[in-house]
Amino acid sequence: MSSLINRRDLDFLLFEYLEADALTAFNRYADHDRATFDAVIDAAEQLAVDQFQSHAAKLDANEPHFDGERVHIIPEVKAAVDAYIDGGFLGMAFDAEDGGLQLPYTIAQACASLFSAANIGTAGYAFLTGAAANMLRIVGSDEQKQRYMRPMIEGRFFGTMCLSEPQAGSSLGDIKTRAIPQPDGSYHLVGTKMWISGGEHDLSENIVHMVLAKIDAPDTPPGTKGISLFVVPKFMVNDDGSLGARNGVRLAGLNHKMGYRGTVNTVLNFGESEDCVGYLVGTANKGLAGMFHMMNEARIGVGMGAAVLGYAGYQVALDYAKNRPQGRPAADKNPTSKPVAIIEHADIRRLLLAQKAAVEGAYGLCLYCARLVDTVDAGGDADAIAHARLLLEILTPIAKSWPSEFCLEANKHAIQVLGGYGYTRDYPVERLYRDNRLNPIHEGTHGIQGMDLLGRKVLMQDGAAFKLLVATITETVERHAGDDTLGEFAASLCEALAAAGSTTQTLVGAAMSGQLDRFLANATIYLDMLGHIVLAWQWLEQAGVALRNRANAPDADRAFYDGKLTACRYFFRYELPKIHTQCALLKQLDDTTLTVDPAGL
Repeated sequence: MSSLINRRDLDFLLFEYLEADALTAFNRYADHDRATFDAVIDAAEQLAVDQFQSHAAKLDANEPHFDGERVHIIPEVKAAVDAYIDGGFLGMAFDAEDGGLQLPYTIAQACASLFSAANIGTAGYAFLTGAAANMLRIVGSDEQKQRYMRPMIEGRFFGTMCLSEPQAGSSLGDIKTRAIPQPDGSYHLVGTKMWISGGEHDLSENIVHMVLAKIDAPDTPPGTKGISLFVVPKFMVNDDGSLGARNGVRLAGLNHKMGYRGTVNTVLNFGESEDCVGYLVGTANKGLAGMFHMMNEARIGVGMGAAVLGYAGYQVALDYAKNRPQGRPAADKNPTSKPVAIIEHADIRRLLLAQKAAVEGAYGLCLYCARLVDTVDAGGDADAIAHARLLLEILTPIAKSWPSEFCLEANKHAIQVLGGYGYTRDYPVERLYRDNRLNPIHEGTHGIQGMDLLGRKVLMQDGAAFKLLVATITETVERHAGDDTLGEFAASLCEALAAAGSTTQTLVGAAMSGQLDRFLANATIYLDMLGHIVLAWQWLEQAGVALRNRANAPDADRAFYDGKLTACRYFFRYELPKIHTQCALLKQLDDTTLTVDPAGL
């Protein structure tokens, strides 16, 4: 059994739920068909198992190290990354004219999920590069695309994003890295960046850093409004594409993490002892807008990674539970009777159902968001594009954060199923947990995503994104309201939507009356609440497809569809009711966290 994900589930999500094969009707994807999609996913799965999963434990035990001159990484990483590049996976979603395969983003994300489940540490190098190249595709100049983007798509250059600094953390308005204008139109960057994944290595010919800095000029606004975006290569790139002199960005040291240990994480000094040349990307003082093209893709990618790390743990726990004999049924008082597999125990089934509901629901949500990206990119109906873009705005913080929180819980449950073996290195579940624990912090912490959701996305365009989300979920509710099997769940989701709506109205009212502190004090609770509703919606959608397709399915598929229906029932009966307690707290505008005396903590 593969311990990545259930391939039958991936096919279900892509082609039965999301109907990804229908994307071939768009001119952008007309050269592809279902057979192409299957072949690419097959190749990704095979490569993920053979060359990524095979060294995941070794890489975790032998993380990159710096000897004062260069960073050393076990050789299996380069071999795997080179095979990934040779397979065309780095350019999956990029235009053919730029050297890509021009596959739908949905298919690209499905493939990426397999590499994440296999070995998130090794996969991180390619994912960061793809995100950096995509950002240049959107906001870079033609010259920057030719000089930096295309070599990244080819896999010759790798990319990073350099946002955080030691003193600023997530508060980007407080960054101190300066960009000093030069007569030739370039800039000299001076400053230090922290937590930079993939910041120094020998896996590629060059490393292209996308760096946030403030232009050293009297008219640069303070805070985030004065941030600009720069491209800073490790080696200068000549006009003919060849590499020139070493640029003045240098490794100051490595950070050693509990998870993602294979992705080298660095502290970088820019212009400390030599000139560090950078080039403005986009418009001065509009750097965050440019970087968000990279960050939003990265946020969906973090959510996807969290979902499949949870999924990989679930696969191990499920296999273990089926094959580990221990104990007897509660009604069996005969000590001489044969022990049963632990999957026969109700509490083990509860732990497995909790994992299944979290990881398969989150997986579906992340692929749904990828499908929305395709709707935007495919160039179809203008109303459909506007609809998808607005829905993406409000779903992105949920797609990033819900899997990061609750698929981490799934990893915890996987360890519990294995008992004492779960926290040993004999099985991968403890490593998967450590890897996944970073995701509630990656690309904006859980708390930051909560403030983004409530403070920006719910309020944007006079509440248009929130209203669209409610309307979209309501369509699903109404479709299943009279169904004998799913009517109970449709009614529960309708009640949850009503509670969320009245809660949101109370919170927005507080914001409009100037109570901004109370409005945002429990934004994280709001994120968890709305996230649970979104996941319940996803489960109702999946269950509706499973129920429809079950009737004419062979026996093996009926068992699969029944599993979907059971997971839906679990989520609605065990998880969704939690939102009512959360709504009650939120509607009170509780100020406990605002008024607590720090001296008492």
